[in-house]
Amino acid sequence: MVASVFSLILLLFSCLLHLSKSQPFLGVNYGLTADNLPPPSASAKLLQSTTFQKVRLYGSDPAVIKALSNTGIEIVIGASNGDVPGLASDPSFARSWVQTNVVPYYPASKIVLIAVGNEITTFGDNNLMSQLLPAMKNVQSALEAASLGGGKIKVSTVHVMSVLAGSDPPSAAVFKPEHADILKGLLEFNSETGSPFAVNPYPFFAYQDDRRPETLAYCLFQANPGRVDPKSNLKYMNMFDAQVDAVYSALNSMGFKDVEIVVAETGWPYKGDPEEAGATVENARAYNKNLIAHLKSGSGTPLMPGRVIDTYLFALYDENLKPGKGSERAFGLFRPDLTMTYDIGLTKTTNNQTSMAPVSPTTPRLPPAAAPTRQTLPAPPQMILPSPVTPSDKNSGQTDVHNSTPRSASLAHICRSLSISTSMLFLSVLYALII
Repeated sequence: MVASVFSLILLLFSCLLHLSKSQPFLGVNYGLTADNLPPPSASAKLLQSTTFQKVRLYGSDPAVIKALSNTGIEIVIGASNGDVPGLASDPSFARSWVQTNVVPYYPASKIVLIAVGNEITTFGDNNLMSQLLPAMKNVQSALEAASLGGGKIKVSTVHVMSVLAGSDPPSAAVFKPEHADILKGLLEFNSETGSPFAVNPYPFFAYQDDRRPETLAYCLFQANPGRVDPKSNLKYMNMFDAQVDAVYSALNSMGFKDVEIVVAETGWPYKGDPEEAGATVENARAYNKNLIAHLKSGSGTPLMPGRVIDTYLFALYDENLKPGKGSERAFGLFRPDLTMTYDIGLTKTTNNQTSMAPVSPTTPRLPPAAAPTRQTLPAPPQMILPSPVTPSDKNSGQTDVHNSTPRSASLAHICRSLSISTSMLFLSVLYALII
C-alpha cells in the first residue's frame, strides 16, 4: 500500500516537473513567404530557446528540415495542392516524394506528420477534392514502403472552419452537405491510421462581424458573461472553445468522435488595415497569452472536459510577401532580428509559468468599420462561431497538422490531463493518507 502510494507520488511529481518545463501541446507555424527572414539555423536556435515543441512547415524546405535535426522538435511538412493530382494518380510519384522529402532527414529531423494539401474544400474544385483521399493513401503507402508507417509518420490534411454548417450552437454543428461524402472518406482514413483532423479556428475573424466590447472579451479569453448553448445547456466563456466544440460535434454527427482534433492554425494579428477592428498589439498579446494559459490549465472544452487540444500558433514570423489585407503580414510572434514582437512568456529563460495569467479586458480600438464581407454572426443568446476566412500561406498552398501519438502510452499524456493545481490536490490527499 505504502509503496503504491509513493509510486503515485513520484508519478505526480514527474508530471509537475514535466508541466513546469514544457508545453507539449504547443506548436508554431513557420512560413517562408518573405524576403527578410533569418537563416534556418538561426530560426532553429530560436525555437529551441522557446517552449514550442512542435513546428509546422508549409512545405518541405530541405534547409529548414536539416536545421531542425537533432533538436527534438516535432516537424510537420506539407505537400502542396499542386502535388495532389500527381500523388493521387501515380503511386511512384508518391514514393519519389517521400524518398526526396522525408527519408534523407528522418529520424534526425523528427518529422511526425505530412499534411497533404491545404484547405482544399475552399477552392470549390470538386475534381481536386476527389483526389485528396487517393493522394493521402498513396503517401501513406509510400511511408510504409520506406518502413516509416505504423504510426512513425502520419498523413492527413488541414481544413478551414467553413467546412462546417449549422454550427450555432456548438452542440448542433454538422459538416456542409456538399462536403459530406469527401469528409466521410477522409475521416475513415484518419480513424484507420490514427491521424488527426486538423482545422484552423480564428476568433479574430469572427470578431470582425460583431465588434461589440463583450464579443472582443469573449474572443480574448477575458472577463465576459459567457454564452449558453441552448441545446446542451453548457456555458461557453470563450470563442475558441465554442469553435473547437463545433468541430467535435460535427465529427460526432458522422460517427467519428474519437478522431483527434488538432488546431493547425490560430492567432491574432498585432496590426492590420484601418477597417480590421481589434488588430492591436494589446489584443494579440492577450489572445495568445490567454490561449496558452487556457490550454495549460488542462480544463479542456465544455464538450471535451480535461482534453488538451494540440495547438499551433500562427506564426513564428511575419511574412512580408503575403498578399491580402494588412493583418496577413502581422501575425508574427518574432521579428526577423529574432526579438519578440510582444512577450507572451515563450522564452524558456523567463518565468513563463507565472506570466500567463489571464489579461484584464482592454478597451478595443475600433477603426472606422467597413461593411462586413463575411457572414454576419447572430447576437447573444445565440453563439458567435467561426468565420470561414483564415490566413493561409498563399505562396505554397500548404498547411499543417500534428502527429497523433497514442495518448495512453506516455507520461506526457498523463500530465496533459492534469493541471498543476489538480496534481497538487492529489499530492495533498496522498500525503494525508500516508500520515
